[in-house]
Amino acid sequence: MVGKKSVRRAREVLRIEAEAVGALAERLDEGFLRAVDIILRCKGRVIVTGMGKPGIIGRKIAATLVSTGTPAASLHPAEAVHGDMGMVVKDDVVIAISNSGETEEVLRLLPMIDKIGAQLVAMTGRRESSLGRRAEAVLDVAVKEEACPLGLVPTASTTAMLAMGDALAVELLERRGFGREDYALCHPGGALGKKLLTVERLLRDGGSTVVVDQKIPVGDVLVQLARCRVAAACVSDGSGRLAGVVSHAEMCRQVSETPQVVRKAVGTLAVQDGPRVRCGELVVEAWKRVQEVAGDPVVVVDAKGVPLGTVDRAALEGAAAGESGGTGDAGKEGRQSRRSGGRPGRRKKS
Repeated sequence: MVGKKSVRRAREVLRIEAEAVGALAERLDEGFLRAVDIILRCKGRVIVTGMGKPGIIGRKIAATLVSTGTPAASLHPAEAVHGDMGMVVKDDVVIAISNSGETEEVLRLLPMIDKIGAQLVAMTGRRESSLGRRAEAVLDVAVKEEACPLGLVPTASTTAMLAMGDALAVELLERRGFGREDYALCHPGGALGKKLLTVERLLRDGGSTVVVDQKIPVGDVLVQLARCRVAAACVSDGSGRLAGVVSHAEMCRQVSETPQVVRKAVGTLAVQDGPRVRCGELVVEAWKRVQEVAGDPVVVVDAKGVPLGTVDRAALEGAAAGESGGTGDAGKEGRQSRRSGGRPGRRKKS
C-alpha cells in the first residue's frame, strides 16, 4: 500500500510540474521578446543570479547560455555584496531570479546594478513584486501550485524557471544562427562532442597531408612519402583539384614488377573513384557514405574539390563509433594502417 501511495504521489508531482511548464507556453508575451532583444543587443555578458534553489537553476541557465553562443556567468547574491559584484560591468545584462520577487539578497543588488548601468531582466512569479517593477523585462514563471504537498518546497516553480531558461537560450540560439559547428566548438568533449566531430579534425591525428601534382614521377613521390612516413598521397590535377589517390604499397608493387614505372607520371597510377569526404562534414555522416565505397585511405577535400589530406579508413570508422574524438585509439589505428600501407582499389589504366 505504501508503494502504491508513493507512485500516486510521484505521478501527481509530475502532472503538476508538467502543467506548470505547459502554462508558461500559453503566457509567453512581450516581456519574453523584450528580454531576448535586450540580450541580443548586449555587448557584455549575461550575469544570472538567484538565492537558494533559484540560484542553482540560475547556474544551469548560465551554463546553457554559454554552450549555445551567449557569453554568461552565474553570480551568488551573497558573495556579490562581498566583492563579486565587481564582475558586473555596464555592458552586461543581469537576469535576477526570485519566485516571490522579494528575496532580500537579490533586492540588495538592484541599487548596485543601477549604479553600474547594467540592464536588468527579472525572472519571477510575481510581476508586481519589487523585482518585477524594477526590471526592464519580466519573464513570468508564476505557477498555480507547488508539487510539494506542503505547498512550500520549490518544485513546480523551479521547474518552470528551468524551462523558461531553456526557452530563452534556444530562442537566442536560433536568432544568432548558432549551428552544429558552433556547438561543436563549445562542446568538443564527451559523447556530444564525438557526434559533432568533423572530418578535418582527424587530419591532425590519423591522416596525412601529402599532395602531389599528377605529372610528378612515381620515384619522386615514393621518396616524399618515405620522408613524411605516410602511406598514401593525394594527386591533384592542373587546377589543384583532386585527381585521385595513390598508396606507397601500390607504387612499390608496380615498381617491383616494372622498374621503369619510377619514371612514369604518378597520375597514371592514381585511383580516381576512391572514397572522399568534404571538409566540415560530420564524421558520423561521412562514415555512412564511405562504407559504400571501397578503398583506403579516405581523401578530405574542400568545397572546390582541392585535396587537404587523407584519413585512414580505420581512423574514420573508430571516430564515427565514438572510440575516440579524433585522438587516441583512432589515431593509433591510423598510424598502424599507414605503416601497413593499405592497398587502394582500382587503378587508372596507363
